[in-house]
Amino acid sequence: MTLFIIIITIVVSVFGFKDSNFFGKFLFNPFLVHKEKQWYRLLTHGFLHADYFHLAINMFVLFSFGKNAEYYLSSTTNYIFLYFGGMIIASLISLRKHKENFYYNSVGASGAVSAVVFTSIFFAPLQKIYIYGLIGLPGIVLGGSDNINHDAHFSGALFGFLFP
Repeated sequence: MTLFIIIITIVVSVFGFKDSNFFGKFLFNPFLVHKEKQWYRLLTHGFLHADYFHLAINMFVLFSFGKNAEYYLSSTTNYIFLYFGGMIIASLISLRKHKENFYYNSVGASGAVSAVVFTSIFFAPLQKIYIYGLIGLPGIVLGGSDNINHDAHFSGALFGFLFP
């Protein structure tokens, strides 16, 4: 399931990089969700990314932790609930906080990816995560740039820790 999500996300993001109208229609804008009832944006923004670096980081982290989370949850259904649950919970937190701000926009799978990372840490808190491939630290230590939706990271992580 992780590889399927990664492939779909890459395809949609690359399409979004090339078509600004498509990108604008599906990014997360809490104001439009609240005022125009464009609820689909709670999910669609998770398949768009700001640039290739943002996409690569999110997909690398998802690839690194996704298989573990799938294994620990022992069912594709649970994994799907974890991934999309993290994305939706992160979106709802931002929606509540920014629903009157027309200029607030967000893209990326950070809430979903954070949920996957923290589910993996939940089941194996002492498993080493390697920084730059060299320095190994226990996941529980590392779980803890700007123009980043920090609410999505935090709420996704919290969801991923509580979900199991």
